[in-house]
Amino acid sequence: MPQGKPHSINEYVSVKKPPHLDRLTATTHQESTIESVTIDVDDAPNGFVPGFLHMPPNFTAPDPFQVHHRTAAILLSGAGGGVTGPSSIYLSLACKLATLSSGIPTLRLDWRYPARSKHCVADVYASMKYLQDLYGLDRFVLVGWSFGGAPVFAVAGADQRVIGCATVASQTLDAEEGIRKLAPRPVLLLHGTGDRTMSPACAERLYKMYGEKGDRQMEMFDGDNHSLMGNAGTAEEMLCEFIAKCAGVEVDEGLRRDVVETELVDEEEREDLMGRGGDLRGLERRE
Repeated sequence: MPQGKPHSINEYVSVKKPPHLDRLTATTHQESTIESVTIDVDDAPNGFVPGFLHMPPNFTAPDPFQVHHRTAAILLSGAGGGVTGPSSIYLSLACKLATLSSGIPTLRLDWRYPARSKHCVADVYASMKYLQDLYGLDRFVLVGWSFGGAPVFAVAGADQRVIGCATVASQTLDAEEGIRKLAPRPVLLLHGTGDRTMSPACAERLYKMYGEKGDRQMEMFDGDNHSLMGNAGTAEEMLCEFIAKCAGVEVDEGLRRDVVETELVDEEEREDLMGRGGDLRGLERRE
């Protein structure tokens, strides 16, 4: 049994929302609801996992005739857990998705027992159940960073409710079997060629394992590191548009300008926010 206990959501109160959310509300004239959640997981003692759920404005229940109203995104961090993601991308991405068109509910999820694949997979399943039971959401796009790629592909390979997967600097360990079962559902693989924590060869291997029978995309960022610090804005935009496409949301030029390209985290703030959000624990653990 893993030692320790999950982090309390109260530890992350300073990263509940991005520092410049006002820039988004100024262009969209609406603001998503950000809920602090604690989700029950029944596979071990200390069976709860914390996170932040970004809900579209005025969301009540999904429209059964609108595919994207039934879709949610779940954002998963690396070997140390956390709720801000690589270069704090998740912190702003979640707000954008929740206000994109009529909105895509988005959960930034911590891990109870980071880097323990079995328990992290259970965290993802519990989160999907939570979103389906409470909000009627039954289609999911999973996004994982580093270690987080393993539970992303493990769950996707076994559950057809997952309609698309994206990763940043994913590992291959515990991910290979799942990604082989993913096609024809789409996948997006992002990696930096200067990554000294996880070799960019991991992305190339996963790309090949996915096969040629579906929609696969791989983007290698020249010289960038494990968290894509040098290309965080571009990576965030790619993730946003990928998730929107999976959900059936069309991103026109107006939405791209007013939502996708709006900077909610300045470059010099990214590392500090990662530390406060627990995501630097993963880098310390790896290095």
